[in-house]
Amino acid sequence: MSRVPGIIAFAKDWHEDPTSNHHVLRELARGRRVLWLNSVATRTPKLSSGRDLGKIRRKLGEFARGPVNVEHDLWVFSPLVLPLPHSAVARALNARILRATIAALRWRLGLAEFDLWTLLPNVADYVGTLGERHAVYYCVDEWSLFSYLDERETRRAEDALLRKVDVCFAINHALAEHKRAACPRTHVSPHGVDHAQFARALDPALPLPAELAALPRPIIGFYGTIQDWVDLELIAAVARRRPDWSFVLLGQLLVDVTAVRGLANVHLLGRKPHAELPAYCKGFDVGLIPYRISERMTYVNPIKLREYLSAGVPVVSTAVPEVVRHAHLCAIASTPEEVEAAIARALDDTPAARRARSDAMAGETWAARVAEVSRIIDELPGR
Repeated sequence: MSRVPGIIAFAKDWHEDPTSNHHVLRELARGRRVLWLNSVATRTPKLSSGRDLGKIRRKLGEFARGPVNVEHDLWVFSPLVLPLPHSAVARALNARILRATIAALRWRLGLAEFDLWTLLPNVADYVGTLGERHAVYYCVDEWSLFSYLDERETRRAEDALLRKVDVCFAINHALAEHKRAACPRTHVSPHGVDHAQFARALDPALPLPAELAALPRPIIGFYGTIQDWVDLELIAAVARRRPDWSFVLLGQLLVDVTAVRGLANVHLLGRKPHAELPAYCKGFDVGLIPYRISERMTYVNPIKLREYLSAGVPVVSTAVPEVVRHAHLCAIASTPEEVEAAIARALDDTPAARRARSDAMAGETWAARVAEVSRIIDELPGR
């Protein structure tokens, strides 16, 4: 049994690209038992979608296998629920199913005392019913603004959650202010970084990935899921203006990439393991954060900002508010002309400047962030 209260956490699916879900819960699992519950349906699946059907089959297999220890004291499990988040009947059934499932898992994993965490907005029905010491909402985005979620229902679900949890942590100031109306005990907890891992990019002995070493320099890089918030038209416009620059995009493609696919100097290299990203950062002459500026960007805190900087990479970003807060460490640009000019200036970088950027991130680790969050939770009054 864990020496400190364990954690049961509603999170995204474990196998997806690493996000703050992974970084925070992995760090917590270094000192206590953590049960990671894969996503309990934030939307109704489309039976015409091969991707959604594959996800259903995978979750059924994971449920049958039971909890799996993936590292340290972190266990991953896929609960079985009806994927109908907007049906009152389905939600009531899911609450009963999940109570029984959690009771069995607590007995199996020795979780006599635990805190209930959620990194998802749609689990208010379960808060206060599972035997938790405290209920914690770790809010990583403005979920209602995702194009693939029902805005009205998502707002309703999250508002109900905020009114039931004991504390909320939000990843930037604007998001915290937005959630504080429903949950007064809301704290700002910015993203952290695995500084030691990304600072490896400064090591002369770290080899470059072969696919980067073969490209003409300079290399302008981006990594992350290629979603509708990535401004591919902006990248294409800059790439056309500078055919002598190599633009490298790493990540899973979840939108139409026609805007860049036909350009000889734009290279779509696919999804890479997180552990390999420092080597790719070493090969980046400039790191891009080319996000479309919309209402949602007010509430975003790109993890890659701190990772780029920890690797020493000069950063050129569109005017994402959280990045603008770090304008002393990166360049902000909007139009193709401005982005081109900012990249050109960044190419005059020096080894000393790279080291200074990395050193500026040394105190912003995930360990430091999680330690502060844990301290606040442990000082909460009993439920």
